[in-house]
Amino acid sequence: MDTTLCLVRHGETDWNAEHRIQGGTDIPLNDTGRAQALAAAQELRRHSWAGVYSSPLCRAFETAEIIAAELRLPAPLRIPAVHERRFGEIEGLTLEERIARFGDESEVPGLESRADVVARAQPALTTLAHQHPGEQLLIVSHGGVIGSLMRFVTDSRRPRPQEYIHNGSANEFSVSPTGHWSLSRYDARPGRTEYRPVP
Repeated sequence: MDTTLCLVRHGETDWNAEHRIQGGTDIPLNDTGRAQALAAAQELRRHSWAGVYSSPLCRAFETAEIIAAELRLPAPLRIPAVHERRFGEIEGLTLEERIARFGDESEVPGLESRADVVARAQPALTTLAHQHPGEQLLIVSHGGVIGSLMRFVTDSRRPRPQEYIHNGSANEFSVSPTGHWSLSRYDARPGRTEYRPVP
């Protein structure tokens, strides 16, 4: 049986609110982010979850703790492989500052490629899925990780350029016993119609 991996983007931080690139910089949730985590948990209670896992960065782990407590699940377990994409020298910059300083993204020193993000995150999550056949698991991660996995799984059809993975959104992947991934929904959040992948 397929395993469902629901990847939830962490709640908002002050750097999110300021449109700053976070990457591996360990910025905590703000009050809006904590409210988003609680709202996500209330939506997720409609399903039966076998466990909660998280990136080790504090914004993700606190989101996972809030969700686990609300769903009365055991404390989340950390998965280092789903920490945020490393953005090198543009961490802490706004988009405008990044463009002014470096121009094209390919010129940024220390920037982790999306392919490298997938190469570390997907095998770890596939192993986790195979340890829980037919179950539903929650993993709190980051926009850079979720977006990279989504592009890989859909051959870059999702997310489209105008689409965004919001803080607190749920993004569900199915993993087959043979390790095949598919996207079943993305950017699902309170009051928002669930998107479906392009056929």
